[in-house]
Amino acid sequence: MRLILDVSLQYTFPEPTTALLAIEAAHTDGQEIVTENIAIQDATVTRFIGDSGVGNRLWVDIPGAGLTLTYHAEVETPRANPPLDSLTAQPLNQIPAEAAPYLRPSRYVQSDKFVSFVAKKFGHLDGGAKAQAIVDWIGRELSYVPGSSIADTTVLDTFAGREGVCRDYAHLTCAMLRAANLPARMVAAYGPDVNPQDFHAVAQVWLDGGWHLVDATGMSTPETLAIVAVGRDAYDIAFMTSLAPATLVEQRVQVSRG
Repeated sequence: MRLILDVSLQYTFPEPTTALLAIEAAHTDGQEIVTENIAIQDATVTRFIGDSGVGNRLWVDIPGAGLTLTYHAEVETPRANPPLDSLTAQPLNQIPAEAAPYLRPSRYVQSDKFVSFVAKKFGHLDGGAKAQAIVDWIGRELSYVPGSSIADTTVLDTFAGREGVCRDYAHLTCAMLRAANLPARMVAAYGPDVNPQDFHAVAQVWLDGGWHLVDATGMSTPETLAIVAVGRDAYDIAFMTSLAPATLVEQRVQVSRG
């Protein structure tokens, strides 16, 4: 599938600042960047490789009081999409260095608090079948409510309130998968069926020796996602983090099928 990405951002700041961006689709397994162009007005840009070697992060030095950015890309996503419940989990002592860090709790994903719940609810299942059951349960139990969470909302808040947005669904997915000893990481992505159109967050679970995309919101499937960045939780995959407070002027994310 070919995805066409168009992003425009305009923010103001009270003073010159430096921002960290995760905007560009990643050159990574399962997707090919056919064409792309990014334009950032009146700023100095420095790229470095993102977490786990996935994608680029951009340091942007903004000498004035604002950030104006446009990004366009076309991305092919010929990734495999096997049924999750057909995949097997590796024993803990065989999980490689690539996946092992994503077994641990993180700032917004306190997975250690879910070990007992996951064991009682899903302990009769193994591997991909357990992962699929967890994703299905989150999809049923949570309500997607725009504006229902803030930057400091943790997975414990989401579990208690049973509502959230994509980052909250992905946090809870990662928490329960990690509690089941299945490595799971957050993924920033673009998807054409995300409603409303915006930057999207999903999860990846490590099964059968590789990463597999899952979206408990039900708004995307692996072949309809263009991956941008991965990390432990939303803190690691934020599309923008700035030293100075940012004020939104305009933000537009448009993703379509080519």
